[in-house]
Amino acid sequence: MTTLHSNNDCRCPIDTTLDVIGGKWKLRILYHLSESVLRFGELQKKMPGITQKMLTQQLRELEQDGMIVRKVYAEVPPKVEYSVSDYGRTIQPALETMASWGTEHIKRQGPCG
Repeated sequence: MTTLHSNNDCRCPIDTTLDVIGGKWKLRILYHLSESVLRFGELQKKMPGITQKMLTQQLRELEQDGMIVRKVYAEVPPKVEYSVSDYGRTIQPALETMASWGTEHIKRQGPCG
C-alpha cells in the first residue's frame, strides 16, 4: 500500500485538504461559485439554512486560503462579487467527482430517498 505522505512530513494530506474545504458549507460555496460569479445575497439564496454570519466567516476563510477572490467595486452602495480563484479551480475535478457520485447515490436511493 502506498502511503499518502512521507515520513518527513507529519501532516496528512487529507487533513490539510479538510482544513481548507471541510465543514458543512465550504464545498457548497465553491460549487456555486464555480458555476458563476455571485454577489453575497445571490450566494446566500442558493444555500438555504446558512446564516449571514456563517457565510461571511466561510467566505473570509476561503479568501484567506486563496480559494476565492473577493472583488469590491467603488460604488454606493458598495458592490462585492465573489468568484473562484485560479488556485481554487484546482479543486474543480474533485468537486465534479463528488457531484457525480452524489447524483448516482440519489439514483440508487430512489425517489425521495
